[in-house]
Amino acid sequence: MFAKLQVHSQSLPMVQFERFTLSNGLRVLVHEDPHTAYAVVNVLYNVGARDEDPDKTGFAHLFEHLMFGGSKHIPDYDQEVQMAGGENNAFTSNDITDYFIKLPAVNIETALWLESDRMLELNFSEKSLDVQRKVVSEEFKEHYLNKPYGDVWKIIRELAYQVHPYRWMTIGKELSHIEQARLEDVKAFFYRHYRPNQAILVVAGGIRYQEVKPLIEKWFGDIPPGEPYDRRLPQEPAQQEKRMLTVYRDVPADALYLAFPMCGRTEPAYYATELLAQMLGDGESSRLHQQLVKDKKYFSHIHAYVLGSADPGLLVIEGKLLPNVSVDLAENAVWAIIRDIQETRIPEQELQKAKNRLESLFAFEENSLMDRAINLAYFEWLGNAQWMNEEIHRFEMVTAEEVKQVAATVLQPHKANVLHYLSQSLHKTDVAASKRSHAVAGS
Repeated sequence: MFAKLQVHSQSLPMVQFERFTLSNGLRVLVHEDPHTAYAVVNVLYNVGARDEDPDKTGFAHLFEHLMFGGSKHIPDYDQEVQMAGGENNAFTSNDITDYFIKLPAVNIETALWLESDRMLELNFSEKSLDVQRKVVSEEFKEHYLNKPYGDVWKIIRELAYQVHPYRWMTIGKELSHIEQARLEDVKAFFYRHYRPNQAILVVAGGIRYQEVKPLIEKWFGDIPPGEPYDRRLPQEPAQQEKRMLTVYRDVPADALYLAFPMCGRTEPAYYATELLAQMLGDGESSRLHQQLVKDKKYFSHIHAYVLGSADPGLLVIEGKLLPNVSVDLAENAVWAIIRDIQETRIPEQELQKAKNRLESLFAFEENSLMDRAINLAYFEWLGNAQWMNEEIHRFEMVTAEEVKQVAATVLQPHKANVLHYLSQSLHKTDVAASKRSHAVAGS
């Protein structure tokens, strides 16, 4: 899958860890750090929004909330964490759901007790479901219905994905799916996905492997495994033509979004694609910022980035336009920069600058115990936690010609998903004309 690497960067130390698997299928990684008095317990579950029923979306994110609503023997999870001097949180993506606790290392058994109990069984009740259902529903309304630009990703995902479940957001496709979630559906989702054989446990920090391993076996060893999960998702067909959509919303400025299908996270081309996005639109020295923000003053800001999705993801360019700048003019200017990076030689200095930015990011993350624990779980989920130590080298090995080839392959007009997200107040005439045309079409 990856080229074999012989060296490791001198500036980034290797993250050492021990690995073992319990009889119920739970994969465990232990990372010792004698320089800290804290410990992190991180549990990654192999379930995200892509694993949901298209008619019952938002369940993965709903569980992010339900998991804090009490478990079989522990009615108040947060209180126990706080009593142990810790803090906790979680996040959900289209691919995974991740839970973490940071607390004094002397209280590590408390964290293992807490995580094992909610892996064993949640406190399923209509009351708990109703509370969390309302919380998630309010979050949906606040961030995706009532917030400016809040529905952008709903639109882009539905534009870029026709059959793959990446076509809906982690919050869910429709608010009604959460509002109508039933207790039996929630239980079925839990026992299908929240099983030890669908999880990766990482314990990191001021702990010793010889001492923590028996504790992990004590608290997690007797949790029953679930049925093996055979993920069979519909594969997105290759895009054959440009897709465009214009919408009018109550927002202060026009915005432009271009989304291009790209490879999945574990494919070799991912690294060149990430560097391409860095050079195009990450930071003030990037091409898009220099030419379209600083020089031509078409945008107030513009960025390019990739979605590091397990399955084929997206390379996205997005920007907010300055007043009196036509969105068509702005889009044409973006395409001109794309053609330039496709057709002319990429300077080695520019490529090296992008690599240096990524190495700085990795160095910053490895300074954080929490980030190390999360990354160990994530790379183990991708295929092998050791890849975490090799990641920067995969970027270092990318050549300018490979970046240029990715630009020529990915950034094609027929592969573009383009969204013109326009301000109603700035385009009153266009909005009125659009309403009249729809009225005529519907009569």
